[in-house]
Amino acid sequence: MDTELNQNTELNEQQRVRLEKLQALQAAGNDPYVRTTYDVSTFSQHIHDNFDAVEGQVVGIAGRLMTRRVMGKASFIDVQDGHGRIQVYVKRENISEEAYDAFNQFDIGDLVGVAGTVFRTQKGEVSVNATEVVLLAKSLHVLPEKYHGLTDKETRYRQRYLDLIVNPEVRDAFVKRTAIIKAIRAFLDGRGYMEVETPVLQTIPGGASARPFVTHHNTLDMQMFMRIALELPLKRLLVGGFERVYEMGRNFRNEGMSHKHNPEFTMLELYEAYTDYNGIMALVEEMFRYVAQAVLGTTTITCEGHEIDLSKPFKQISMAEAVKVQTGVDFYEMTKLEEAQTAAKAHGVELQPHFGKGHILEAFFDKFVEPTIIQPTFIMDHPIEISPLTKRKPDRPEYTERFELFILGKEFGNAYSELNDPIDQRARFAYQEAQRQAGDDEANMIDEDFLTAIEYGMPPTGGYGMGIDRFVMLLTDSHSIRDVLLFPTMRPERV
Repeated sequence: MDTELNQNTELNEQQRVRLEKLQALQAAGNDPYVRTTYDVSTFSQHIHDNFDAVEGQVVGIAGRLMTRRVMGKASFIDVQDGHGRIQVYVKRENISEEAYDAFNQFDIGDLVGVAGTVFRTQKGEVSVNATEVVLLAKSLHVLPEKYHGLTDKETRYRQRYLDLIVNPEVRDAFVKRTAIIKAIRAFLDGRGYMEVETPVLQTIPGGASARPFVTHHNTLDMQMFMRIALELPLKRLLVGGFERVYEMGRNFRNEGMSHKHNPEFTMLELYEAYTDYNGIMALVEEMFRYVAQAVLGTTTITCEGHEIDLSKPFKQISMAEAVKVQTGVDFYEMTKLEEAQTAAKAHGVELQPHFGKGHILEAFFDKFVEPTIIQPTFIMDHPIEISPLTKRKPDRPEYTERFELFILGKEFGNAYSELNDPIDQRARFAYQEAQRQAGDDEANMIDEDFLTAIEYGMPPTGGYGMGIDRFVMLLTDSHSIRDVLLFPTMRPERV
C-alpha cells in the first residue's frame, strides 16, 4: 500500500510539473490550444516506404512525441502518427533558440507538429531534419511504457486510447478489422447483393434465440426491445422483391459475457432468393477464402497455435452423425423422447424441463463435438426444435436444412434454407411461445406482422448470419472478443 501511495504521489507530482510547463508556455504566448490546424503533408509510413522519392523534400507531419534523446544543443525524438513512427532531428540552430527553449518544455506524450527535410542519418535511420517543432496539445498525464504500467487487461480495455498509443500490435488488429469489413462488402457487392439498414429498436425481438435488452418509448408509451438479430426485417425485403440483401449492424443480447461473447456485437446477415442452404454453403466458403486472401494475402492462417487451411474444401457432416462419431449415440435411430433422456443421463448431459429430443441432441453436440472441431466444418441438419425459421428436410422432417460453420471449436455462422411456408411458420412460432411459457426466456415471440408478410409470398431463400467480431478474432489470432472491440462492455469502476 505504501509503495502504491508513493507511486501515486510521484505521478501526481509529474502531472503538476507538466501543468506548470503548459502554464509557462501559455504565459509566453505559446498556448497550444489556440492553434486550430497544422499543415500535414504526409505520414510516417509514406516517408519510410518512399524514401528515395521524398529524400530532400520538405514535409509536414504531426503526431505524438514518444521518445526523446537529448544531445547537447540537439535532440532526436520519435513522432508517432496514425500510420507508424518516424525519427525527427531537432537542432537549436535550425529552429531558433527561442523555439528550442520552448521545445525543451515538451514531454513524452505531447502532440506535436513538425516541418522539415527528409534525410537519412549516418546510422541509416530515415528521419526528418526539423525546421519547425510546435506543440499542438499537452499531455498532462504520463504515458505508460509498453506493457509496463498497462499490464492489466481490464485497464487496457477501459482506457483503449492508451492501449492504442503504447501497443502498435493493438492498432494493427483494428486496422485489419476495418479491412475485413471492407473485404466482406466488396465480396457481396460484387455478387449483386445490396446493403440495407433495418431498425435497431423493435417491438418484437425476433430472428434468434436470445434474451433481449428492454427499453421504453416515452412518446408511444410502449415497451420496445434492442434487436437480437437482423433476420426478420431482411426477410420482409425479400417479400418486397429485393432478391439479394445484406446488413452489417449492431445486435444486442442481454446475456453472459466471456472471451467469446459481448452483449453488443456486430452481425452480418445475408439473404438470397431462389437458393437453399447448399448454395449459401458454397457462398460462405468462397467468402472466407476471399476475405483472408484480400486482408492477409494468404488462405492459410495461424490462430491459437493451429494452422487453418481455408483453401481446402470445408468438411460437411450432420449434427446427428457428428454426435454418433464422438459418442456412439445415434439420434437418427431414436423415436421417443425417453430414449434421448436416458442417453443424456448416461453421458452426463444436463437436461432442462423444456428439452425435447432436438434440444438433447444439441446439448450432446455442445458437450462432445463442438470443442473437438479445429478445421473448417459445416455442421448440418439441425433438429426442428431449435430451428424455428428453417425449412424441414423432406426425407427427415424432424430435422431442418440448416448449417453452422465451426472452426477451432467456435461457431462462425448460422445458415438456413429459410422457412417460407406461413402455416408452418405460425405453428413453429406457437411452439416457441409454448417454450417461453415453459421457462425458456430465449424462445422466439410470435411476430404477426412477419407472418402477414410471408403470407403474401416469400421466395425460396437461403440465408446466413455471422458474428463479425469472431471472424476478426480468427483472422487476427485474437483470444478474446474484447481484443477486437474498440470499446468492449465493462462493469463501471467503483470510485
